[in-house]
Amino acid sequence: MDIKDERAFAFLRTNQRPAKPRSRGITEIRGPYYTPMGPRYLEDLLEAMGSYVDSLKFAGGSFTLMPRKIVKELIEIAHRHDVMISTGGFIEYVLTQGSDAVEKYLQECKELGFDIVEISSGFISISTADWLRVMEKVKAKGLRAKPEVGIQFGAGGATAAQELEAEGTRDPDWAILQARRLLDAGADMIMIESEGITESVKTWRMDVVTKFVKSLGLESLMFEAADPEVFSWYIKNYGPDINLFVDHSQIVQVECLRSGIWGTKSTWGRVLSYEP
Repeated sequence: MDIKDERAFAFLRTNQRPAKPRSRGITEIRGPYYTPMGPRYLEDLLEAMGSYVDSLKFAGGSFTLMPRKIVKELIEIAHRHDVMISTGGFIEYVLTQGSDAVEKYLQECKELGFDIVEISSGFISISTADWLRVMEKVKAKGLRAKPEVGIQFGAGGATAAQELEAEGTRDPDWAILQARRLLDAGADMIMIESEGITESVKTWRMDVVTKFVKSLGLESLMFEAADPEVFSWYIKNYGPDINLFVDHSQIVQVECLRSGIWGTKSTWGRVLSYEP
């Protein structure tokens, strides 16, 4: 699908964006959690901006509170717009209920039409070997595996910054080693948790971002950046082809930055792409 041919004011030059399915410059949006999202809301959103959305992530296990037919309808709407659907990191909760629950959860995900299973461990302690076993089960179902890796203990919810600070952080080099093992074992992409890096911290840890990028490369990583200052920083420093997770309410703003048509004082007119 050619974004340039179908958008209004196509005579105006913007940064060229790869057509879907993209391998770079991927944008994942948060679905229902902080705000409800029903079929009509999602249809409107994707009808207007679906060309720029690559995947939609349910957060906080929100799909378990909805009627099954509504979850399926939301997934079908996304698929009509070439948008993949991610579970979010809810498998953390499922893991506390044992291996049988994990098997049933993955089967239900497959039957409903989910494309991506995010595998996170912000609230629980799990060995890398167990992470790999869970990932094998995900791949065996024909689903994409997206492990989430970070440095903050207790990440993944709405925990206050003071509480997270008391929990402490882990060594970034250890997190990078985990991510590399997961990629080597077949993970489709690694989600980098924002807490401890740009969220719930007094000072941003951009040194951690640099370590991840230098060690694993941009295309294998997606950065949580559901804050305008944060995603502006990522695009300003790594260009429009960085993979980002934002809130669905921010899709227009982030795409204005990627396309180079708008921004802030520090980004306006500076975000460029070159396609010979």
